[in-house]
Amino acid sequence: MNRLSPYTNLHVHGLHVSPSGHADNVLIHIHPDETLHYSYQFPKSLKPGTYWYHSHAHPLSAPQVAGGLAGVIVVDGLREFLPPALQNVTEHVIALKDFQVQGDAVKTDGLKIGATTNRTVNGQLKPTIHIRPGEVQLWRLANISANIYYKLRLRGQRLTVVGRDGFPVDTTFARDTLVLEAGARFDVLVTGGPTGKTVLETLPYDTGPAGNQFPQADLATVVSSGTPAPPVALPSAFAPPEDLSRLPIAVRRTVAFSENSAGTKYYINGKQFDPNRVDFTSKLGTVEEWTVRNDSNEEHSFHVHTNHFQLMSINGRPHHGHSLQDIANVPAKGHIVIRIRTTDYTGRTVVHCHILNHEDAGMMAIQEIVK
Repeated sequence: MNRLSPYTNLHVHGLHVSPSGHADNVLIHIHPDETLHYSYQFPKSLKPGTYWYHSHAHPLSAPQVAGGLAGVIVVDGLREFLPPALQNVTEHVIALKDFQVQGDAVKTDGLKIGATTNRTVNGQLKPTIHIRPGEVQLWRLANISANIYYKLRLRGQRLTVVGRDGFPVDTTFARDTLVLEAGARFDVLVTGGPTGKTVLETLPYDTGPAGNQFPQADLATVVSSGTPAPPVALPSAFAPPEDLSRLPIAVRRTVAFSENSAGTKYYINGKQFDPNRVDFTSKLGTVEEWTVRNDSNEEHSFHVHTNHFQLMSINGRPHHGHSLQDIANVPAKGHIVIRIRTTDYTGRTVVHCHILNHEDAGMMAIQEIVK
């Protein structure tokens, strides 16, 4: 039910569902006082993990998401890949959302990406997360902000990744820091440290000469207290692998991100978004290899609807992320190579930069999947 002006709609980010009709159709406009009933048929192949939903009303996605039209969706099932000792693991959703403030209200119009902002966890400023010494918890980290990046660190701890963008990994891996570009999610295992306090923080991050410099910020206090938990070995092998690298490639294409010198207009392959123009046509059931080239002096957050992709390389260096994903950071003046397989659904879907200010200013294209 839309009580906004002028219009809105709903995107279920990362969910492998139809892009047509009353499903994940982001080309729909729900006008003031109109109601639309969305209906999704989940395939059995839908992966367990962390997804999210948000407004995708072009060119209003940034103000509407910045104003609060976003939230987390969890598809259960990750526990089946955990060892028996972790079947009852405590879970925390950690929705990372920022709010710029104007007067006594949340700012939605005229958003500047690098402006001073308030970074929240589940809508709270610097909440407390409780854990026992030695206890293993499952944290669902989701960047549901409109534009900004996070470089997450839990001081004194490592984060063991078990899922990325709603896709469980084949092999877990541990990191001191995790970069969550706009729209990205990670499912991680966290082990409680000795009795005391530590901080979940975002470290300084620079997206390039034409981009933004995001400062350090404390996000949450993590309190380790209570009876220590018995030690548990974290899993190494995790979910069945999904590998597109050995499949035949039907089409190779280049997707070029660019922008004007003023940073007010953004392009894919030299064109701004037009909802009536099909930019790429793909055949259902085939694998394509895309070179995503960034011709600008700032990083961009590349996102594809409907189907996940495999990130093959970054600036020519082979990459193995241990899972498929729906978001990938494209370095300034750099390129990535992905492989994407279209399965289950035909129809018109979109490819865009998930820095929503950029999407609203034209950096989006239509992919039509045909039989």
